[in-house]
Amino acid sequence: MVKLSVPDMHCEKCVERITKVLSSQQLKFDISLAEHTVSIDGCDGCVSKAIAALDDLGFSSKKL
Repeated sequence: MVKLSVPDMHCEKCVERITKVLSSQQLKFDISLAEHTVSIDGCDGCVSKAIAALDDLGFSSKKL
């Protein structure tokens, strides 16, 4: 799994929005609100797709 830092994720509503968009992309992921991270399970293409989806939602993210 590749862990992404998502520092702008602050609440459960953020988690809901991220879950909805990543699920629609058919990605396997795990979200930690406490750590402000999203872990992506998959290839580099999956990680790139997740970063692009988060960016479209207005969340900056980077690999840890």
